Amino acid sequence: MQTTQPPVRIRISWPAGHLTATLDDTPTTRALSKALPLVSTAHLWGEEVYFDTGVSVSRETRAREVVEPGTVAFWPDGDALALPYGPTPISQGDECRLASPCNVLGRVDGDPRLLATVREGDPIRVEPADD
Repeated sequence: MQTTQPPVRIRISWPAGHLTATLDDTPTTRALSKALPLVSTAHLWGEEVYFDTGVSVSRETRAREVVEPGTVAFWPDGDALALPYGPTPISQGDECRLASPCNVLGRVDGDPRLLATVREGDPIRVEPADD
């Protein structure tokens, strides 16, 4: 019988703010958790923040290209976390369309529009959230 781990909570911080996110128990979440804490550099693509994690994983069967704002996604093609909060350059209408199918890890806690305060080149820190 397979046991599932409790959800993983992470804190993502940048110079102008921070938020927490709750991640489901997936192979990608487990790989990412082992790499925490990590520091990276923010990149912007429309209304999406993404950054390198140094973690390399395969695309999971549930990978999706169109997600809800506030989804925490892992982009296997770029070893990056992708945090969409609105339309990207390839979106149709108001959807959040990622560059290619991404592993869905979980959701941002609270308002994902806080990510609009991230600037290109900002340092980003991801660490386990203190409960």
